[in-house]
Amino acid sequence: MIPDRVRQRDLVGYGRTPPTFSWPDGAKVVVNFVLVYEEGSEASVLWGDERNEGWGEYADAGVHPPRRDPGTEAHYEYGSRAGVWRLARIFDEAAVPVTVSAAAVALELNPEVPAWMHEHGHDLLGHGWRWIPLWDMSRDEEREHLRRAIASYEKTLGYRPIGWNCPSWPSEATRELLVEDGGFLYDSDGCADDVPYYAPCNGRPFLVVPYSKTYNDSRFLMNPGFASPRDFLDTLVMGLDELVHEGRTTMMTVAVHARWSGQAARAAALRAFLDHARRTPDVSFMRRGDIARWWLERYPPRDVPRATV
Repeated sequence: MIPDRVRQRDLVGYGRTPPTFSWPDGAKVVVNFVLVYEEGSEASVLWGDERNEGWGEYADAGVHPPRRDPGTEAHYEYGSRAGVWRLARIFDEAAVPVTVSAAAVALELNPEVPAWMHEHGHDLLGHGWRWIPLWDMSRDEEREHLRRAIASYEKTLGYRPIGWNCPSWPSEATRELLVEDGGFLYDSDGCADDVPYYAPCNGRPFLVVPYSKTYNDSRFLMNPGFASPRDFLDTLVMGLDELVHEGRTTMMTVAVHARWSGQAARAAALRAFLDHARRTPDVSFMRRGDIARWWLERYPPRDVPRATV
């Protein structure tokens, strides 16, 4: 017997026949680049946390509280001091729109990053007040972190996010809190499809612009994962080529982190993929917020209001 809670999961989605839809200018594949920026917001005894974050270059190593971990801190600082700017130069030279998935505190600690976002018209994907797990928090604690993040973004950028992607994973309450807030058009906590879809939440459909843990440089820090930048490049190129070959209208999310892909060898893989994607017919580039607005405007469920932001 299958429990009712299991039956509530949508394991069917669009089924055998994905929806027929269009992108601006008739593109077949829209690529969204997500630059993930978390530096300075990670778990640390400097924040009074009970642990030091381990997602540096050596994920399972590090110094344990009550001592600081200057070595891992330096890996993060590379992302904010050098890595983010190497990636920014690559995106700027290619003149492609970028979505910055940033922890709010990280932007506060490095004001030049929000300045760069403004200068080039890149949009924001909310990524937590800090880059720490939300699933361990109570609903009230998570709500408070969400409010702190929104206030921080308004301070550093002059506007709030319309999309959200939790640090690592969402909690069971996350989407409900986003709907409760009322200012979000979409979330990217789901990776359940290749194209946007609606998920039920509090009795109404809520837009999900799916993220990717596959076309994501976090796999440099996983085992099995990317041993070489060429592994990342091959994955991106083969993924895009297959999507184009299928001939369906779809999207592809490519996520890179400042401290990981900001390293020169890995940045070279991003540059090579960008060159390949720009040469590929029927491929275009969009910001994540623009994808959400396009979908809500043209493909809304009956009981979802048209986008007003």
